[in-house]
Amino acid sequence: MTQTDKKIADRVQALRDQIHRHNYLYYVLDQPEVSDAEYDRLFDDLASLEKQFPELVTTDSPTQRVGAPPLEEFQTIRHSLPMLSLGKSTSEPEFQDFHRRVLELSRVDKVSYVVEPKFDGLAVEVAYTKGLFTLGATRGDGTVGEEVTLNLKTVRSIPLRLRGKEVPGRIEVRGEVIMNKEDFAKLNRDRENAGEPLFANPRNAAAGSVRQLDSKVTAARPLTMFAHGTGLVSGKDLTNHWDTLAYLKQLGFKVSEHIELCTSIEQVKSYYEKTLTLRDQLPYEIDGVVIKVNDFELQRRLGEISRSPRWAVAWKFPAQQEHTVVKDIIVSVGRTGALTPVALLEPVRVAGVEVSRATLHNEDEVRKKDIRIGDTVVIQRAGDVIPEVVKVIGTKRTGSERPFIMPNLCPVCSSKVERPQGEAVHRCTGLACPAQIKEHLAHFASKGAMDIDGLGYKFLEQMVDKGIIQDQADLYVLNKEDLMKMDRMGDK
Repeated sequence: MTQTDKKIADRVQALRDQIHRHNYLYYVLDQPEVSDAEYDRLFDDLASLEKQFPELVTTDSPTQRVGAPPLEEFQTIRHSLPMLSLGKSTSEPEFQDFHRRVLELSRVDKVSYVVEPKFDGLAVEVAYTKGLFTLGATRGDGTVGEEVTLNLKTVRSIPLRLRGKEVPGRIEVRGEVIMNKEDFAKLNRDRENAGEPLFANPRNAAAGSVRQLDSKVTAARPLTMFAHGTGLVSGKDLTNHWDTLAYLKQLGFKVSEHIELCTSIEQVKSYYEKTLTLRDQLPYEIDGVVIKVNDFELQRRLGEISRSPRWAVAWKFPAQQEHTVVKDIIVSVGRTGALTPVALLEPVRVAGVEVSRATLHNEDEVRKKDIRIGDTVVIQRAGDVIPEVVKVIGTKRTGSERPFIMPNLCPVCSSKVERPQGEAVHRCTGLACPAQIKEHLAHFASKGAMDIDGLGYKFLEQMVDKGIIQDQADLYVLNKEDLMKMDRMGDK
């Protein structure tokens, strides 16, 4: 290597080191030291040098985060150690039962727990060999997951190489990929403006972003990973969970600041109550707290059952509830012709998501809860996902509320509506009902069926409304003239 070549190689390495450091400061510690413009200049300098001297490109270079050519399909990968799912407690007595079982099975009088937020995201595992990121996978069924190495390389809070001089020969780090509430709201605004379907919640957005065959799509999404444990580790003796989290932080991973080491169940309960109060103030979604026996030897003695560890539990938060007003009750028609009453609500934020409508399921459910147009109601997101009306606040009634009446005719095609004997749902009898056609086509094009890329619901809806298609077969005879009739379509 000539002196000039060595200077260039040293410059490239120095740029890599600087960018890795700034990524760590910004994405892990939230303590940036340089402006975005200065960071971009460093990144552009590195990209320019690597373009001129491609032999200097390394797998851990920051330029390798931008995404790679799309894959045809994901490969599956078997985890070295199973990624277990957690058992759940939904009340203090249930947590007390968990604690009692831990003491009985381990035959000890006292146990320490590490408690941490339960992130609502996608569980993943990232593996490192000699300090370099080599493999990434989703949890999958706990035994086998999907390999998403290229996608996880684009997540800036996941180090491409571990920090520090003493790194293990191999380490598998487990964590949760999430999307912050503000980033989720912006992503959905952008998708709405582009006529694309919206994500239901930040968890779905994070999972959908990681499970992309095109890693460039993942790279464009604002994702973060919080590390919360390890799988297989060689070259480092870890004896408890608390020290493991500190070690992961030392290696350059983002670890929650809201973790505590508790030596009594009273401290665990206090942490739960404090975190529940803190929930709405956090920039990301959590749906409970995770409680783990701290000592690894004790964990091994306790073991697992039905793919869940006996040494850990998720103490779930109750569903968040809010009050709002039922502005109207409309009826939607599904692909089987089922008519579903839907409450249109005064928009209200519930568990970090704006809710403006909620399914009422069927006429019997509306009557059972006596939900009327104009009522003030309590709503929650069932499982912190699906909005539902819990009950009516009867004391708020003024006498102007109007009962809901199930229509006799389909609101879309005016065909007769019938309620089959023994069923709770009413159905449209029209065979050519546009609402049913749209839902049929949306199901046909969905990922679970034909997986037709780019054929979203709004696009299908427009084609049906314009009379371009009426059934699945029409999709296969579309021509340029048909597509030119669509909004935002034109020659390139």
